[in-house]
Amino acid sequence: MKISVITVALNRCDTIRDAIESVLSQTLPAEHIIVDGGSSDGTLEMVRSYGGQIAQVVSEPDQGIYDAMNKGIRLATGDVVGILNADDFFTNPVVLEKVASVFEEKKVDSVYGDLEYVHPVQTGKVMRTWKSGPFEPRDFLMGWMLPHPTFFVKKCVYDQYGLYLPEFSSAGDYEMMVRLLYKYRISAAYLPEVLVRMRTGGVSNRNLLRRLAANAEDRQAWKVNGIRAPFYTTILKPLRKVGQFI
Repeated sequence: MKISVITVALNRCDTIRDAIESVLSQTLPAEHIIVDGGSSDGTLEMVRSYGGQIAQVVSEPDQGIYDAMNKGIRLATGDVVGILNADDFFTNPVVLEKVASVFEEKKVDSVYGDLEYVHPVQTGKVMRTWKSGPFEPRDFLMGWMLPHPTFFVKKCVYDQYGLYLPEFSSAGDYEMMVRLLYKYRISAAYLPEVLVRMRTGGVSNRNLLRRLAANAEDRQAWKVNGIRAPFYTTILKPLRKVGQFI
């Protein structure tokens, strides 16, 4: 099984090396595609210093993070696609090998796992842990969501059901999960291990105004799919994160 890993970046010279090195260290070699939005801080020079170790590098303006992800998915030639942000990195060298094994053993359309939020500088310091757990589609109505950086999806699924919607600024990943896992009920398997570490400081949770804007986008994620979720669904979604701090 061939896995394509997409990394999108814009001025991430200080963190993207960790992402690249974590992909290169995998026991199962991956097709690593980096989509740069036109960085001016040395990110592109660092990426290109790896030469042929990175399968493809694209650097051009985009319409936002989800547009950049779409560019990477279109270029991907793997059976499975994973998204690894420039601030994130795989927890160990056997992550992709284990993900591939679950795909092959369970015969599913997607695989996901757990995630750790770490200090932005002291990346060995875990701030909170997101344990996904197994789910049923109806769990989405109760605010359930899996950590997007751990979500690996067969390329044919994107071909069939479409790519990310660039008009979203922070909830495009949530919309994709609602579409694939709830609306179209693609099959999924939970790998109960921490697959990715993410530096803290996400766009949608920085302050109250950002959280309110993200909540509005969460509601829009259901609307664009023609689904009317209960009023409490998008309220419960951020509340479910409280347990990650315990």
